[in-house]
Amino acid sequence: MKRNFRILIIAAFLLTAPLLMLAQAPPHPNGGNAPGSGNGPVGGGAPIGSGAVVLVVLAAAYGARKLYLMHNTTLAEE
Repeated sequence: MKRNFRILIIAAFLLTAPLLMLAQAPPHPNGGNAPGSGNGPVGGGAPIGSGAVVLVVLAAAYGARKLYLMHNTTLAEE
């Protein structure tokens, strides 16, 4: 009973904690200057396209390997 109560208290805290926490507002994109003053956007405009391609290729390779291993184990069992 004591263990269940402890788990319930921890779960309640983890569910309500994000509602009680406050974060700082993000900085202004140009640092408060006028648009076109030479400052770049927040984050530096880093490209994410090539990273997404790498992620998709690795996921496809992982899935293909899993299918290959599953196919080999079913053939070995027969």
